[in-house]
Amino acid sequence: MASDKRTIIPIGPFHPLQEEPEFFELYVEGEKVVDIDVHIGYNHRAIEQIGQRMNWDQVIFLVERICGICSTSHPIANCNAQEDLAGVEIPERAKYIRSIVGELERLHSHLLWVGLAGHFLGYNTLWMWAWKYREPILEIFEHVTGNRNHYAMMRPGGVKRDIKEEDIPHLTKVLDEAERKIAMVTKAALDDPVLAARLKGVGILTQEDAIKYCAVGPTARASGVAIDVRKDDPYAAYDLVEWNIITQEAGDVFAKAVVRLLECFESVKIIRQCLDKLKKVKGDIAVKIKKMPHGEGKGHHEAPRGETFHYVRSDGSNNPVRVKVRAPTYVNLPTCKATVPGESVADAAIILAAIDPCYCCTERMMRVMDKRGGKVELDGNELVRLSQEKTRGLRKQLGL
Repeated sequence: MASDKRTIIPIGPFHPLQEEPEFFELYVEGEKVVDIDVHIGYNHRAIEQIGQRMNWDQVIFLVERICGICSTSHPIANCNAQEDLAGVEIPERAKYIRSIVGELERLHSHLLWVGLAGHFLGYNTLWMWAWKYREPILEIFEHVTGNRNHYAMMRPGGVKRDIKEEDIPHLTKVLDEAERKIAMVTKAALDDPVLAARLKGVGILTQEDAIKYCAVGPTARASGVAIDVRKDDPYAAYDLVEWNIITQEAGDVFAKAVVRLLECFESVKIIRQCLDKLKKVKGDIAVKIKKMPHGEGKGHHEAPRGETFHYVRSDGSNNPVRVKVRAPTYVNLPTCKATVPGESVADAAIILAAIDPCYCCTERMMRVMDKRGGKVELDGNELVRLSQEKTRGLRKQLGL
């Protein structure tokens, strides 16, 4: 509640510094933020429920459309879950291709975030640079998959498309050029005194709070928590190549930028090794899963924002009876309770953006329950009915 000294400043649900609808209430005293509330639920699309009406192959196409930026992260996690359920091991060649696509996505996602961060700060030169040098990555995607986005590369049991050996020299050449440009952007950004003054010491997430809030991805690694699914529970080809987890200790917005920029070079290292391995590893790119058994499966992937987790349950039919998705923003978003209070209003937006939020990955339907009796007062169907009823009432008022 606002007092005589405390004012509420709303950010959202629609705001120029947010790509998607989400509502933050800043409680401020003067220019200082003293508390923050987060309200989610503006962008729910019933992905989990729709998935339970589709067959196993169709689910991969569905979850690919949860998010445009991490549109291969959800398919990889879901494929891992289905393969866990079916008890199958994908071919080695498919492992390298999955890792290549996953790391290309990390590159384009991190560069997109760096560009947007520059834009939020009024540093539009950084924005233009980052997005310009992101283009070669999208060109590699188009060359390999036919698409700059929504690549349709994943399938349960492996991948849909191979990478031809004659294409590898071209891909390596484009990757080498992209690495040089990313190095230039990284040096320019990290050596810039204005960016350092603007971002260092701002929005600090301590290591203790990162663990307490169960933060994942660059949000956690910028606070000194060396957590990464690719190392902690290896899948695809991540235990077949050499690479390092990037961490920083400061936990501020600048540290989060440093982690993402330096991770780009680790991604290039992984892709280069995987392309080299493809020259030597021949064979199939997928195994056929004839029938899903009764049971449960879980899978995850280290998406650009952190761990994306998928769970599936089967009754032995051609449709899952449960599809569950937990995206990294869902656990990173509450860290704003630790990072925003105590900062100025001018810093609040960039602190909120520092976790690289993806709200369309985060939303889910909720139930309204009586805590004492455990009775469900409102479920999804009832919420839809109330919404439709309100629409009919408005039509009647307007004479439509």
